[in-house]
Amino acid sequence: MNRRGPGLIGAAARTAVVAGTASAVSGRVQQRQQARFAQQEAEQYAAQQPPPPAPRPAAPGEDLIGQLERLAALKQQGILTEAEFEAQKARLLAG
Repeated sequence: MNRRGPGLIGAAARTAVVAGTASAVSGRVQQRQQARFAQQEAEQYAAQQPPPPAPRPAAPGEDLIGQLERLAALKQQGILTEAEFEAQKARLLAG
C-alpha cells in the first residue's frame, strides 16, 4: 500500500486544528467589535443626555435672611462694629 498523504486521522487532526484556530480568532474579533460598539453606544448615550439642571437659586428672602444672620453673628463675635453692621445691613436691604 502506497500512502501519499497523512491519512484519514492526520487529515481530521489538521482540520480540527485549523477549525479551532479559526474559531479562536473569530471569537477575539467578535469580542473586540462588541467592546468597540459598547464604547460607541456609551459615548452616544452620554452625548444625548441633557445637561444637569442648574442649582436652584435661593429665594430672595431666604438668601437675605441668611446674610443678615451671618452679619449679626459677625457683630456678636466682635468682628464687625455696630457702625459696620448697620452699613452692611442697609446695603443688603437696599439691594
